[in-house]
Amino acid sequence: MRTILFFSFSLLFLTPVNALSQQPFDEGLPADTLEVEEERERDIPILTLSADDIEGDAGSHDISSLLQGSRDIYVNTAGFNFGAARYRVRGYDSENTRVMINSIPVNDPETGRAFFSVWGGLNDVTRMTEPVNGLGASRHSFGGIGGATNIVTRASRFGPNTRATYSSANRTYNHRMMFTHSTGIQDNGWAFAVSGSRRSANEGYAPGTFYDAWGYFLSAERILNSEHSIGLIAFGAPSRTGRPGVAVQEAYDLTGTNYYNPNWGYQNGERRNSRVNNFHNPWVILSHYYTPSEQTNIATSAAYSFGRGGSTALNWYDSHRSHPHPDYNLAGDPRPDYYRWLPSFHYNDPFMFNLLTDLWMNDDSFSQINWDWMYDANRRNLFTVRNVNGVEGNDVTGLRSKYIVEERRNDRTQMVFNSTIEHFVDPTHTISGGINVSLSQTHQFKTIDDLLGGDWFYDIDQFAERDFDDPMMAQPDMNNPNRIVTEGDVFGYDFTGNINEYSLFAQSEWILPRWDFHVSGMLSHTTFWRTGHMLNARFPDNSYGDSEKQNFTNFGLKGGATFKITGRQYIDANAALKTRAPYFRNAYISSRVRDHVIEGLESETIYSGDLSYIVRSPFIKSRLTLFYTEFLDQTWSRSFYHDEFRSFVNYVMTGVDTRHMGIELGIDLSLTPTLSGYIVAGTGDYIYNSRPEVTIARDNDFEVISEGRTVYLENYRIGGMTHTAGSVGLRYDSPRYWFVGVNANFYDDIYIDINPDRRTEDAVQHLVNTDPQWEQLLEQEKMDHNFTFDAYFGRSWRIQRQYFINVNLSVTNITNVTDFRIGGFEQLRYDAHIPDRFASKYFYLYGRTYFANLVLRF
Repeated sequence: MRTILFFSFSLLFLTPVNALSQQPFDEGLPADTLEVEEERERDIPILTLSADDIEGDAGSHDISSLLQGSRDIYVNTAGFNFGAARYRVRGYDSENTRVMINSIPVNDPETGRAFFSVWGGLNDVTRMTEPVNGLGASRHSFGGIGGATNIVTRASRFGPNTRATYSSANRTYNHRMMFTHSTGIQDNGWAFAVSGSRRSANEGYAPGTFYDAWGYFLSAERILNSEHSIGLIAFGAPSRTGRPGVAVQEAYDLTGTNYYNPNWGYQNGERRNSRVNNFHNPWVILSHYYTPSEQTNIATSAAYSFGRGGSTALNWYDSHRSHPHPDYNLAGDPRPDYYRWLPSFHYNDPFMFNLLTDLWMNDDSFSQINWDWMYDANRRNLFTVRNVNGVEGNDVTGLRSKYIVEERRNDRTQMVFNSTIEHFVDPTHTISGGINVSLSQTHQFKTIDDLLGGDWFYDIDQFAERDFDDPMMAQPDMNNPNRIVTEGDVFGYDFTGNINEYSLFAQSEWILPRWDFHVSGMLSHTTFWRTGHMLNARFPDNSYGDSEKQNFTNFGLKGGATFKITGRQYIDANAALKTRAPYFRNAYISSRVRDHVIEGLESETIYSGDLSYIVRSPFIKSRLTLFYTEFLDQTWSRSFYHDEFRSFVNYVMTGVDTRHMGIELGIDLSLTPTLSGYIVAGTGDYIYNSRPEVTIARDNDFEVISEGRTVYLENYRIGGMTHTAGSVGLRYDSPRYWFVGVNANFYDDIYIDINPDRRTEDAVQHLVNTDPQWEQLLEQEKMDHNFTFDAYFGRSWRIQRQYFINVNLSVTNITNVTDFRIGGFEQLRYDAHIPDRFASKYFYLYGRTYFANLVLRF
């Protein structure tokens, strides 16, 4: 779920900020009435406005502008209610929203996304935001198609306050504790704010998951004089979380739950998860604030970010593999949901079909990871590696691990310099602008996390060992051949992505009697290159050292106008054109082992516009918006095992165009002084709008297996999200400081994320259109529509005038709908003759969940 964020010079839409989050947040209710969980608590202060403030005088020539603090019920509801069903406002991906902390951009340079887990649990000190809707004017950056949000954490902005919170939930975590204290500006000119949090769960909603996270924050500011102040902030949120999994429907049915998680298994009687995220990326920001006059504000900051990111997974080497169950010798790998371990793979063998069905339904050591079996297999595998590290006669004998847990690391360091200026020319005209420099490096490598009872792991590429007669071709690093690695050692691949970005922007805003205008422009330059730290035997000239630098210069233009029909009715229109450099992650064919960039790599182009009719009155606030956006010349790159070529391949599409168009409606009703309601609906047609060309390259050598293959994606829906959603709700606010609310939600037009290779001529060349496989390969699955119901309640007390207690309870999915598919994807590996062999995998909405919150403020 996502955060309510609405701030607009022109009252446009803004993609909710934590649509960017790896673990999305629910939005909270208004800050003065409800304290909600981290998934709901990114509440934004909402200005209380009088009728005169909003309405103006219908007979006046000087009609007030749409106010920046106005509350938009569509953005509110889309962020809170719809987020659980993977709804994205306007279908945008998260990299289309710019997120800043004290004007420093915190979007990941490698992917463009902003991960709120970097400051997870620090809700109390990240409440103050300056969000900009969609294409609206932003005084901190040019912004993205989905808008921009600046999180303000200056110590001088916090008033004197102490706040303690305890939360209980049955979602990703079960317990949360937070403590925050701020001094406000003291007589000596200093201001301080500190905050800390703890979130934990031995097991979350999904079986086998866990949550272990902390958060810390410090902000200090010194007011030097009326013109200058200096501020320093430091924050971080170390976390370890066990991941839920995704599976085919057959596995859900066999285990009797749509929340089956293949990532865990029993070890010594306790559940152990093989997919563990371990992240900690602290930030330190030093800022100087300069106010030379009442009309001018200049903010200059320097920031440094560092830390680690990692995710574990099983890895294995075994030339004669057997299923990890002591009684069955079947060829395969240790993942319990491997397709050969499903009964459907043996549909023509009744004995095996019945045997596997019984094991899946009755034996956890078969349907889950069998850790004990892997330990036993490693302890029985005595092996000798000769000429270790390339030294003649340096032979080592020991227990060679066939099965290991590896950690895939992505450790980022980043330095940022940013300066912005805001100048009020006169009461009707404001100009602003800024520069930003970002120098970042992402160190990506693998380490041995657990040898699972063995002595060491032999660092060779088993796919290359199979494909080449020369055994040296399987060496990941010719500088250290025949390596044996132990826990903590780097192996497999090791490289650094270098990404330098330079940008500047300028904008101008006018507020006139009947019109408001804004125009802005942006210019940027991006340089990136790969630095390899291993000399791969298959790519000796393209794996080690610095690669050629890739350079892209881009621009952006946007503008908007608001026509004030009356003080209650407005017409608002905005448009933008921008180009964007390709992201490092999508630029290379296989950055893990070589520096070959995708042929024809170029910047993508984005066109966007929207038109809104807005009403603001004492009893009704509404917005009706039409929007249209095109993303052109995108790149799509994935790696997977391709059955047709019987090889691990890199699959790269270029010329991918998408189109996003739709309508948004939000109506907020004040029915009585204590009773309010709303009606919200949004629908979009989010489709692929081109026929890209694909290049398929073998991962283990330079061979291009297929080039110029056309993918017939045009008019297929963009999958993995809900395209249509609606909600109605009622809320009662008692004069005696309690409230209660209910809402009903509807979801439809949910399409599966498709495998592009199934939409090529090669995929159906051996079929005719009357074959059942024809439709199975080409049709895009649409999931069933569904309804959910939510309720919430809150109560507040004031004790001895200085202590405040808030108690809140929210329950989502009250009717416990557990068969609601909220997304899914076709596996990239497929069999054109038996499409069901690699069936689609699905995500399901959590059933009934709750969140209870207790807050003490003084």
